[in-house]
Amino acid sequence: MAASPGPAGVGGARAVQGSGPSGFAFDAGLEIKTRSVEQTLLPLVSQITTLINHKDNTKKSDKTLQAIQRVGQAVNLAVGRFVKVGEAIANENRDLKEEINIACIEAKQAGETIAALTDVSSLNHPESDGQITIFTDKTGVIKAARLLLSSVTKVLLLADRVVIKQIITSRNKVLATMERLEKVNSFQEFVQIFSQFGNEMVEFAHLTGDRQNDLKDEKKKAKMAAARAVLEKCTMMLLTASKTCLRHPNCESAHKNKEGVFDRMKVALDKVIEIVTDCKPNGETDISSITVFTGIKEFKMNIETLRENRYFQSKESLSATLEAILERTEDFTDSASTSHEHRERILELSTHARMELQQLTSVWIQAQNRKTKSITEELELSILKISHSLNELKKELHSTATQLAADLLKYHADHVVLKALKLTGVEGNLGGLAEYACKLSEQKEQLVETCRLLRHVSGTEPLEITCIHAEETFQVTGQQIISAAETLTLHPSSKIAKENLDVFCEAWESQISDMSTLLREINDVFEGRRGEKYGYLSLPKPMKNNANLKSLKPDKSDSEEKAKIAKLGLKLGLLTSDANCEIEKWENQENEIIRYGRNMSSMAYCLYLFTRGEGPLKTSQDLIHQLEVFAEEGLKLASSVQAFSKQLKDDDKLMLLLEINKLIPLCHQLQTITKTPLQNQVFLKVDKCITKTRTMMAILVQLLSLCFKLLKKFQMENNRWVSVTNKDSVDGKT
Repeated sequence: MAASPGPAGVGGARAVQGSGPSGFAFDAGLEIKTRSVEQTLLPLVSQITTLINHKDNTKKSDKTLQAIQRVGQAVNLAVGRFVKVGEAIANENRDLKEEINIACIEAKQAGETIAALTDVSSLNHPESDGQITIFTDKTGVIKAARLLLSSVTKVLLLADRVVIKQIITSRNKVLATMERLEKVNSFQEFVQIFSQFGNEMVEFAHLTGDRQNDLKDEKKKAKMAAARAVLEKCTMMLLTASKTCLRHPNCESAHKNKEGVFDRMKVALDKVIEIVTDCKPNGETDISSITVFTGIKEFKMNIETLRENRYFQSKESLSATLEAILERTEDFTDSASTSHEHRERILELSTHARMELQQLTSVWIQAQNRKTKSITEELELSILKISHSLNELKKELHSTATQLAADLLKYHADHVVLKALKLTGVEGNLGGLAEYACKLSEQKEQLVETCRLLRHVSGTEPLEITCIHAEETFQVTGQQIISAAETLTLHPSSKIAKENLDVFCEAWESQISDMSTLLREINDVFEGRRGEKYGYLSLPKPMKNNANLKSLKPDKSDSEEKAKIAKLGLKLGLLTSDANCEIEKWENQENEIIRYGRNMSSMAYCLYLFTRGEGPLKTSQDLIHQLEVFAEEGLKLASSVQAFSKQLKDDDKLMLLLEINKLIPLCHQLQTITKTPLQNQVFLKVDKCITKTRTMMAILVQLLSLCFKLLKKFQMENNRWVSVTNKDSVDGKT
């Protein structure tokens, strides 16, 4: 971005403090803290469940008693941290203060009760007779655990209301400033207001970035990402379009260009509020049509139910559903861009699907009257045939859409039309402008139609949203490029008009690049490659105008700092070797624990190479993103190990869970460090991150070793049980 402030890139988040209206302070870091403590607390609560289910043996080992006490103390400490954050939220939000404080008091009481009931370290000593503990009062622990979960949930729900309120207030501030920008008449006033607008957009970007990360619904997350991408790109467009209007106040095309930017930003702001409040204005519903792939998926599910329930569907319902699907394939057959071969093949497969449904219906009616083995087999065969027919149709539609998209992207890769528009603008050639504006409109219609076809074959809801976003972007940006080019043609010597056209052309080129990525992702989903690669997780492409990361340029520092980083990196490199040795011990390399462990080791090795000035990580921005992914992989590993622990005996389970709880807080701490800006202190941030990563890798090595031993023990015990069972069975027969 230019010198003027702008929003952080999509996904960017950091703690920003200031003050906002409506009686509460803005603190983007507060939500991160709450989320971190919540995620630390919940695994400990699962340990309480383990303790509650612990067998009431007459004698407890000292090791078990110490483990139980440590869990109770850890829960109480985590509750204490949680309560502090809750109280901080309460103090900043008077309207919710009483409710939050009551919930915090309940949580604190529950934590103290759990700590008291798990204070069992001296239980084997005579003087402990009569002491009330988890073993004598399980009901008390159950009540405390329920109260804890209830109160924590209350605090989190109230905190969520605070965050939503912050986002709405921030949006309202942005809208109010935008209204002032629309009416501004002088450069001096514009610069002043735009500076304020930039700061407000940064605040809004941080709040919505945190919210996007917290969303569990992938469809909503994709919608939020699309809306935030629009706001990010439009901020720069708004700057140049407004300046052009101020320079050429009587130019109609300049005003049209500017109005287009403002309108799109307002729609994106409204979209964000729809997502965070989960409601549409005036009770509207989502009327986006169902895609061909989604329709086929639902249709196949319906016909497969006939195996279990032959009266679940009606003949008319199935026929109508198939016709609705085939009607949507007309988007492909009616397209002028679809080749004759593809069109004929789609029509042929559609006819074949109708015939297979007729055959299925005939057999199905017979199966309702006769329940013989032969008719059941015939029904199964008919279901398999129509499923195969629809799969062939899916393949043909996917091939048609992706081939068309690939050809179109290749044809327009050199951006000849954009270059010609820039040239005709500088020359003031109105005849040339009309010719190339027409060509750009044709190109726009082709891209819009291709995005619609890609949406039909996208395969997942997030990719559908991305296709819709691409379609809207081409539609709007195409018109704005033409209006910007017209302004330049009318004022060929205007530097600001030229700069404005360049900005819109860059946005078009960026969307073309994004469409290439989208095409790869659609192919990956269709071919089943998505999510199966171990290696090293992809780095983000560099984002222009990213205010959150602009301070993380690859800086040069003195030799002392570099030597320190290199020393840390060397220790990290050694730990990756240790982790790889532990990974190689496992027979099943597809095990989920090993998969996440391998990912972490691979990324840690890339960090080590970075400290030597080698490897795929080129800038501090690359490093920070990789650390964020590393922390996420750590949390996934902890979740997998926790799932594995449920198969183990109580003592082994507690030992493993205590190790997990060393890793989880470190993951959250690393996430917080990566999101905290340190102006002009890049080496300090890198130092902190690599130190934290090194500690996490040391725990990873211990966890992999412990999991391997416990898995072997578990398998041996299972095998022993199986062999004893088999022996008993043989003896019984004898």
